[in-house]
Amino acid sequence: MIQKWHDPFSAGEWARRTFSFFNLGLLILTAAFGVSEFRFDWCEKLMGSYLLATNNLRPETGALWETGRQTSNAHKSLNRIITQREDSRRSIQNADSFSMVIESLGPGEWVTLEKEQFKTLYLALSPGIGRQLIDPSHLVWLLNGNITDRIFCEGMMDGVTLYFIDSRNQVIREIALKKNTIEEIHSRNTPVQGRLSEIEAFSGRIYSVEKFFEAMFKLPDEMIPELMVDPELLLKQEGNIQAVGIWNEADGGFIKLGFEFLYRGQDRVLMIQAREWAVWQLNLILKKEGS
Repeated sequence: MIQKWHDPFSAGEWARRTFSFFNLGLLILTAAFGVSEFRFDWCEKLMGSYLLATNNLRPETGALWETGRQTSNAHKSLNRIITQREDSRRSIQNADSFSMVIESLGPGEWVTLEKEQFKTLYLALSPGIGRQLIDPSHLVWLLNGNITDRIFCEGMMDGVTLYFIDSRNQVIREIALKKNTIEEIHSRNTPVQGRLSEIEAFSGRIYSVEKFFEAMFKLPDEMIPELMVDPELLLKQEGNIQAVGIWNEADGGFIKLGFEFLYRGQDRVLMIQAREWAVWQLNLILKKEGS
């Protein structure tokens, strides 16, 4: 009997078509696909690998991308700040001069300077230079006991600022160390070529070496160290002192004294710092003897 296409299937025919080899194979394949996906998550891994491989080709737009980008930049900036802070801390710990401290800190960077290290850096300076930064007697008070809890060092555009902080987190002393000031202080240790008479600031105040030292030794003994703050610098120079000049103005409580040396036919001038009030006392003696 011929069955037309629009005639309903019999139960046997329906069973044969439903459980055909093709349908059973498709069912087994689908089941295996589902089980393997649940077991190995290979679809998610495959999709993730594809997205990762094409990540740079897709435009980074939308709130999600922007949030991720900001988070990534924040992590990079934080890591950079931590690295810079650690590098600065190590550089400060290894510093053997205030110049190295200034070079190690950029503007806005800060580290804590140990009291013992500050004392070591200060004592590395010559007495005259150290006095210009802070008076030694004041420093003894600051570093004694628990008066200073810590020393906070902050980098500035032109140097560093040191804050002496007590246990109540109050600043009890502040010292500004400018780069050009440190360089100028250190440059004073080096004599310059020439004679005192060629420097206008010494004009009218140049004395023979005999007259200068005769007047100086008429001062009280306790005043001479204030006049000759850095005698070691003079002792290190080669040659003989020919004349001494007194600068015509004071700067921060100090007045420059110029010592003219003659060595192997060459004239050089070395300048050292002297206390202003001690120089004025010396001037009184020099003027009295000159009259």
